[in-house]
Amino acid sequence: MKNKICIGSRESRLAVIQSEIVKRAIQDAHPQLDVDIITMKTTGDKILDRTLDQIGGKGLFVKELDRALAEGKTDISVHSLKDVPMEISEELPLVAFSKRADVRDVLVLPEGTSELDLDKPIGCSSKRRVLQAKEIFPGAKFEPVRGNVQTRLRKLDEGQYSALILAAAGLKRLGLEKRISRYFEPEEILPAAGQAILAVQGRKGEDYSYLQKFADADAADEALCERAFVRTLDGGCTSPVAAHARVEGEKIFLQGLYYDEAEDNYLKGSLWGRRQDPEELGRDLAGQLRREYHGLM
Repeated sequence: MKNKICIGSRESRLAVIQSEIVKRAIQDAHPQLDVDIITMKTTGDKILDRTLDQIGGKGLFVKELDRALAEGKTDISVHSLKDVPMEISEELPLVAFSKRADVRDVLVLPEGTSELDLDKPIGCSSKRRVLQAKEIFPGAKFEPVRGNVQTRLRKLDEGQYSALILAAAGLKRLGLEKRISRYFEPEEILPAAGQAILAVQGRKGEDYSYLQKFADADAADEALCERAFVRTLDGGCTSPVAAHARVEGEKIFLQGLYYDEAEDNYLKGSLWGRRQDPEELGRDLAGQLRREYHGLM
């Protein structure tokens, strides 16, 4: 085992907090290790005037971290799993998943207000969220909002938006839980695959036993299941395809959203499967929803 571990992280406050979670877990288990965090600004952090689907997807949030990892400048990278592309290099595998935090999406209102003003748009850059939120708020308008969480909240409080839809996990990790006005259960707004799970990425063939106490087996199986669902439907990080798996004993319950781009419409469904093969369950539900949507059942 190495004496020093270098963690690669994005520069945002949330990314650093998430990397510090991994750092503390490593140091608690192995006090003798020296653990540093190296921050870097990614392409996705630099381009804020366009939506992610216009600039190449959420993979732009990991490109620089991947390069540093591949070149040996860092030993591991810490990502929000929902930002990790579905297809990753075999040389840079995901080696550990955190215990899942609150998976729900939430509504955030301007500070000091308690009612949603439908005269202003709801700030939301995720098509997945917009598709589902339109059913909850049929009279609302939606407009993209980019930037880190603090930037988005500033734009909200300045009056540019009536509300934001964000992930509960990120707000809670930032200590901003008090800003949450409403929680959306997964049955209302199905989360992105991997939402609320931190993923640690490493290099093929290296020893990552120092992550053993950090890694969560339930989250790993849920992650594999959800990502297999999205991958089967060729859904990238900007696709509105969504999935939420929940481990219960030796079984997994998976909810998924299939999106048809030609008709701009979607179908939700769910399926139980065996925990011993989470990816099979993801593929099975993806195929079932595709057939059901196109009337092939």
